Order: sequence, then C-alpha cells, then structure tokens
Amino acid sequence: MIDLTDAAITHIMKNLRREGEIVRVGLKPAGCAGFEYIIDWTHTVNEQDTIIDFGKFSIAVDDQSSDMIKGSTLDVVTEGINTTVKLINPQETNSCGCGLSVQF
Repeated sequence: MIDLTDAAITHIMKNLRREGEIVRVGLKPAGCAGFEYIIDWTHTVNEQDTIIDFGKFSIAVDDQSSDMIKGSTLDVVTEGINTTVKLINPQETNSCGCGLSVQF
C-alpha cells in the first residue's frame, strides 16, 4: 500500500519516543485543492485502519484514505533548513499554490 524510503525509515526510527509507536498517514478535507495529508505519530489504532508493520513501528492508514494514497511513497525531504516527512503520491492530479492541499 505505502512504500518507505530508507531515509524515511531512518527518520522515523530517530524520532520514535518508544518502540511500537504508530505513524498515522491519511487525508483530511482541507485547503483550496480539496485534501491535506496527515502524517502524525500516535498510539491509537481504529478498527477500520490498515496497519503496516515495520518491526519497531507501524504505519496506520484509515479506510477513507487508503484508496487515494495507495501506491504512495513516504520519504524525507529537506528544503533549506527544514526536514519533513512527505508523502509522494502518483495519484495526485493537482495541488494548490502553497503546496499544502492536493486533488485526485
């Protein structure tokens, strides 16, 4: 469903507060293009989540987002002095000018 680059795995492992932590990846309605990505650390799993186990951490994807982020890659991007985890999604058809929201 979602691939992780080596850089993303390393970044997540460095930022874990404890083993077994969950990275939630999904979408929420927002912005001028329609949807905004959610990438957040959590300890909560919902019944409808798809869980992808990476050993010391897991990725949780909610059922409403799964079709729209299928085939995406989680990577680490450095822009200037900022390093962020970013979802690279081949299903995006458009994004807003500020780059925060996307369309499918």
